[in-house]
Amino acid sequence: MFKAMQQPWRRAALAVLVAGAAAQAGAAGYPDRPLTLIVPAAAGGTTDLAARMVSQALAPVIGQSVVVDNKAGGNGNVAATQVKRAEPDGYTLLMQYSGYHVISPHLAQQSAWALSDFQPVANVLSAPQIIVVRAGLPVRTLAELVAYAKEHPGKLNYASSGSGSLQHVTGAVLEQQAGIRMVHVPYKGTGPALQDLLGGQVDLTFGTAPPFIPHIHSGKLRVLAVTGKQRLASLPDVPTTAEAGYPKVDATSWFALFAPAKVPQPVIDKLVADVRKVVSDPAFQKKAQEQGATADFQSPAELGAQVRRDYAQWGEVVKAANIQAE
Repeated sequence: MFKAMQQPWRRAALAVLVAGAAAQAGAAGYPDRPLTLIVPAAAGGTTDLAARMVSQALAPVIGQSVVVDNKAGGNGNVAATQVKRAEPDGYTLLMQYSGYHVISPHLAQQSAWALSDFQPVANVLSAPQIIVVRAGLPVRTLAELVAYAKEHPGKLNYASSGSGSLQHVTGAVLEQQAGIRMVHVPYKGTGPALQDLLGGQVDLTFGTAPPFIPHIHSGKLRVLAVTGKQRLASLPDVPTTAEAGYPKVDATSWFALFAPAKVPQPVIDKLVADVRKVVSDPAFQKKAQEQGATADFQSPAELGAQVRRDYAQWGEVVKAANIQAE
């Protein structure tokens, strides 16, 4: 009888050993086919840029192509849900934007995924937001923008990549700190928002610098301030919001790789090592700087800690501004 009772335990232990061996075997040959980076935004924004920079640089390192697949919509929920449901084998990854990852879970009716559905792989880029206005708007500094908004309450409108995005929340913080009122216009990504800003349909936006720099240099757009703690090397004459008198308008985005929660640890370790090589490459770092961003590698532990800090910080802002999903 005792021997018979042992059998289920032996079978369970054997199953665990077999599963572990299978995972190790799968990781040993990883990757043996193309990877897919799911991007939660339309083409043309910094998240898309980060994904394409990584895909181009990572492919020769891993010996496989890396496909970028844009899945915009739902404050990042479309992309995140697809990756959450993907086979946890390391072949489908999420190139995530911090605004979606740490703000969307705080919004009403945003229950499609949770932070625990993903495991951090590595951060690749960081970039502060910049405040950009259409060229025809009669303001050249942040102080002039605030004065104009006070003279025309509710007349200025600002674009974002979606309700609850970091651009939206940054706009709300500026309204709170400056005592102004603007109209928020959400889009499905920075790319579409940028097109309407260039076309004059919206007055201003908040966003990371890369997609805006060419239009700033051409004179089609005007940049008023950088929301980080330091000026950008690519825009050295543009003051920070702190220098302009609004130190609490401080918003820096990060762009990072996440995998489904159950991807085997050996696969994660391989990805981390390969992405570290990519982000450490001087050519990658130079390209990031030219675009107004910083190549900023963070390990899974470091990225996880960043996620927890930002989740708490922006949750307070969302609550104070009563920001809801649309």
